[in-house]
Amino acid sequence: MQTDSAITSPVDPASQEGREPEIVTFGCRLNAYESEVMREHARANGLSDVVIFNSCAVTAEAERQFRQSVRRARREHPEAMIIVTGCAVQVDPERYAAMPEVDRALGNMEKLDPRSFAAEGLPRLMVNDIMSARETAGHLIEGFAEHTRAFIEVQQGCDHRCTFCIIPFGRGPSRSVPMGEIVEQVRKLVAGGVREVVLTGVDVTSYGSDLPGQPSLGQMMRRLLALVPELPRLRLSSLDPVEIDDDIYRLLAEEPRLMPHLHLSVQAGDDMVLKRMKRRHLRADVLEVCRRVRELRPDAVFGADIIAGFPTESEEMFENTLRLVDEAGLTWLHVFPYSERPGTPAARMPAVPKSQRKERAARLRAAGQRAQETFLDSRVGTIASVLVEEDPGDGAGPRGRCEHYAPVRLAPECAAGVGEIHKVRILNSENGELRGEPA
Repeated sequence: MQTDSAITSPVDPASQEGREPEIVTFGCRLNAYESEVMREHARANGLSDVVIFNSCAVTAEAERQFRQSVRRARREHPEAMIIVTGCAVQVDPERYAAMPEVDRALGNMEKLDPRSFAAEGLPRLMVNDIMSARETAGHLIEGFAEHTRAFIEVQQGCDHRCTFCIIPFGRGPSRSVPMGEIVEQVRKLVAGGVREVVLTGVDVTSYGSDLPGQPSLGQMMRRLLALVPELPRLRLSSLDPVEIDDDIYRLLAEEPRLMPHLHLSVQAGDDMVLKRMKRRHLRADVLEVCRRVRELRPDAVFGADIIAGFPTESEEMFENTLRLVDEAGLTWLHVFPYSERPGTPAARMPAVPKSQRKERAARLRAAGQRAQETFLDSRVGTIASVLVEEDPGDGAGPRGRCEHYAPVRLAPECAAGVGEIHKVRILNSENGELRGEPA
């Protein structure tokens, strides 16, 4: 599963009837999608003075930030209803329901049920056994707070048991959204102005194994692009390297609307560490995926999730992971110092000192920074397709992202509206973003 650092969703302007529901989201892109579902449920139930926290349980730091934000929200909004939900709450519900700042704690199934957002008459704790979940919730959203890019849930849960991961216990078994529902969702969002859709899930490459006919992720994507020709851009979230199917490779070669940016769930670049993690790939598999994709799409760029300081990781094992960044050509890195999750097998393995975990994570991030700068410099002089996401009005020009997910700042004189896609000539790279002008 893709794991991002804490995100705070934008808050809509205050309505005439009071404050709009405020959503604070931590963690993955799937959480970002589900936050929009909750936003609509809260609106439909007339909840205005409410702050909803959608938590992450991937690391201890993610949980710490979540608790800190809940306490701060109570100080800043003493009269508001505070609802907490997400993976941290699902895994340890009593802990979070017991926080004095919390009015209601919802599990990951309950947060997608509109009945959970009634103003009154509900218990403080509503968390059921996530392992009993067999279907994805039938929820469609009309729009997205970000307006230009939307995350779409196509899959939920995970049937695998990586030794470091608590997420299956927060998300339940793997289950897929039927193709027809995905198509309907995307059509609605595109009609509402969304220009780019990101397909997301907990283990998105397992898509379809529970559906009639067992369609693959790539087959679903092919049908989606055929049935929604008005969708300009399609992007994928985190992929398991050994489960990328042939249809995805064909789409990368043939379909320009599929963006040349793949984020891989790599986790480590040493085979012994990967085996102890109980991953399904080896180092050579990552190298082969990157080679094959670049053969089909020479301008492809890769991101990766990597854990630093996994239990038993020696300096030599870490060096294998560090070298993989250059050997595979990984650019957009999400690096995490290993964090013990109680109840997981890895938490019982011989630990690497926390100081070494942090030091190794810093070295990986430095390697990622160098790779990012090299990639951005390589785009100077090229023509990019930029989706404009915002115009801060600071005189510096509109901002957006190109097909490779690199941030791009357009020239101030560029009359580019939010949600428009422009061809841009890249002039230079500065402070981690590209600068360009209309091509």
